[in-house]
Amino acid sequence: MASLLPPTAAELNQRALDLHRRLAGKLAVVAKEPLLGPADLTLLYTPGVAEPCREIAAHPESVYELTGKGNLVAVISDGTAVLGLGDIGPEAGLPVMEGKALLFKEFAGIDAVPLVLSTKDPQEIVAAIRAIAPSFGGINLEDISAPRCFEIERALQEALNIPVFHDDQHGTAIVVLAALTNAAKRVEKEFSKLKVVVNGAGAAGTAITKLLLSAGVADLTVCDRAGILCRDDPGLNPAMTELAQITNPRRLSGDLAAALKGADAFVGVSAPGVLTSDHVRSMAAQAIVFAMANPDPEIRPSDARAAGAAVVATGRSDFPNQINNVLAFPGIFRGALSVKARRITESMKLAAAQAIASLAGSGPEGPESIVPSPFHRELTFQVSLAVASAAQDEGVAGRSFDRATLVQTIQQGLVEAGAHRALRTRHHQISSVTASRRIQERIGEGLVRLGFLTQEHCDKILALQGAGDHRLFGEIALALGFIDFDTLIDYLRRPGAAP
Repeated sequence: MASLLPPTAAELNQRALDLHRRLAGKLAVVAKEPLLGPADLTLLYTPGVAEPCREIAAHPESVYELTGKGNLVAVISDGTAVLGLGDIGPEAGLPVMEGKALLFKEFAGIDAVPLVLSTKDPQEIVAAIRAIAPSFGGINLEDISAPRCFEIERALQEALNIPVFHDDQHGTAIVVLAALTNAAKRVEKEFSKLKVVVNGAGAAGTAITKLLLSAGVADLTVCDRAGILCRDDPGLNPAMTELAQITNPRRLSGDLAAALKGADAFVGVSAPGVLTSDHVRSMAAQAIVFAMANPDPEIRPSDARAAGAAVVATGRSDFPNQINNVLAFPGIFRGALSVKARRITESMKLAAAQAIASLAGSGPEGPESIVPSPFHRELTFQVSLAVASAAQDEGVAGRSFDRATLVQTIQQGLVEAGAHRALRTRHHQISSVTASRRIQERIGEGLVRLGFLTQEHCDKILALQGAGDHRLFGEIALALGFIDFDTLIDYLRRPGAAP
């Protein structure tokens, strides 16, 4: 009999290892157009491919129309700050980069390529990314340690004309801002008057600090291992010195305990167990605690609540109120790519945070949550729309649309994600080729029977599959224009549409 108890950490680790070993990579390259004979080869490769090459050479911006550049993101790391594992090297960081690329595809319909670099030298990293940038519509930096990550991102943003976004910094900061906005409302405190302590002065802590200040927090103190960052401390590195100059308005000094006395909110991006029950009890009434260290938080949520915290969030999926970057980066890049934004600005980040905050409690996460679920139906669309609109308003968009056209453009960009997820969810468990073939036939029969598809079109799709096209029936039907997305999805959701 299967155990009713949740799996242990060791069991989860083994399941993850077994899954990765079975998959041998979480991604695969799939052709959009089937290659069935010489005629297809002539158009998709030589000699036909020469014509789009000539067009791009004459009109460089047409690369966005004639190639996948406009929907392609590079997910790049040097493996120096992977999750909570630290500097484990580029190869060991590759599973995370693959996972990130998978999330881009599943949540936003964006194709992403995981890349790891065998250098820690900032100048070499910048040079490598600049060299490959013509292939991509955006660059997502991942798991690069501070303070090098600041230098690398800044240099790339200055050099490139496409969005460069270090998600560990800004994705985290955006979701924290969204969560803190709602937490302040929950405890009936004015956001701008919160006394906030950020524990951790690395990549995430620095970005959180700057974004919270931009959003209106006036009293913010930053701590690192040595205690409160003070302006007159000669031992700080340049990045920490910059933080010290814009924080700690009350000129506090001492350790974390000193910073937390009377504080309204604790934002931890630091280390397990550094926040104690006594720390929480010393905070102001109705305290807010974001303990986001992974895999083990700064304090257990149950301990924080027992000590008087009114709102608690972590970075873990097995506790309520998970502050997870996946709430932000798919929509941010979808919005930026939709308008060919040249960079991701502060106003675009603030717009993303507001969109995320507005959806909390309206989806599967439940009404008490301060952040929405990653699976909220409106999440990616609303974040995309907010980010794209902000890019247009700020003048960093390469193309601009009226509101209705912008909505349509973003929706079209998300159709692939919706089709991909809905179709795969329906059929991913089918491993038998024979069973899979029969399912495809039954889907076609059902669509024909209901008048959604002609028999001729159904036969053509099945013939393509029989000739080696590995796409699902619905994917081919969509690609060939035989059926519209809403009709297909409505059919697949019907009981008995497929076994």
